[in-house]
Amino acid sequence: MKALHDLAAPAKLNLFLHIVGKRADGYHLLQSLFVLIDWADTLHVERRDDGRIARHDVGSTLALPADDLCVRAARLLQQHTGCTLGADIHLEKRLPAGAGMGGGSSDAATTLLALNRLWGLGLTREQLMSLGLALGADVPFFLGGGPALVEGIGEVLHPISLPRQRFAVLKGPGGLATKEIFSSKLLASSKSSAIVTGFPASARNTENLINGFGHNDLQPAAEEISVEVRNSLSLLSNTFGNSRMTGSGAAVFSRLDDLGDNGKDERSLATIMQDLPAGWTGRICHSLSRHPLADWIG
Repeated sequence: MKALHDLAAPAKLNLFLHIVGKRADGYHLLQSLFVLIDWADTLHVERRDDGRIARHDVGSTLALPADDLCVRAARLLQQHTGCTLGADIHLEKRLPAGAGMGGGSSDAATTLLALNRLWGLGLTREQLMSLGLALGADVPFFLGGGPALVEGIGEVLHPISLPRQRFAVLKGPGGLATKEIFSSKLLASSKSSAIVTGFPASARNTENLINGFGHNDLQPAAEEISVEVRNSLSLLSNTFGNSRMTGSGAAVFSRLDDLGDNGKDERSLATIMQDLPAGWTGRICHSLSRHPLADWIG
């Protein structure tokens, strides 16, 4: 096998995000519900025999760093396994940067999945997830295969089953500085107590997990910092009746009626977008029950 094409790296949404503590090393402990959505970057990966790792940007206007998470993931896999093969990684970047949707982490996870197969390494899901954690706290989720209740700094996953859901997602042209959000006094005042200690099995399929349960503890700080986040939340709430920030980025979303009219919702979002300046992006998205490459590893 010399190449793998059209590999999806889907985004995620945090349906809620509670900060429940802080580790001695400064990392915040969280409880969250992560879902995959059908907004994705696309990777095309070709095997090289000279050991070199190279990333090539396809049709992107973003200035991506040369040593991004895709490249770091490939090098880490080489170092861990002693593999002497290399790869050309072609990345079609469709997800907005700084959105809190895990785009870079998802790219890294898809890179690990692709090279594990292309290089014939045979690493298990658990082995790849352990490597992924060294790259970023969100990477293990994208290797886990599907929606999950998440704890720790993002590495403790409790897989769950959820019904198909629809979302309107909106992001302005700016981003958010994660450090500024986590140092905000508003974060300290809004921090949750542990909502479901250990997420026991009895809590993993309850309706309140998707029907308005919880909130995003980072949102008050983000709203104070960013007028774009405030405006996005207001626009979606006024149009769809609810809105929430995802992760620690600048994207916000509304959960839509499962039985609603997708065409009508597309038109409603387009109406919002037409009055906004250049640089805004939005989309009607659907949740994914499984990662497109989930079956590549056991």
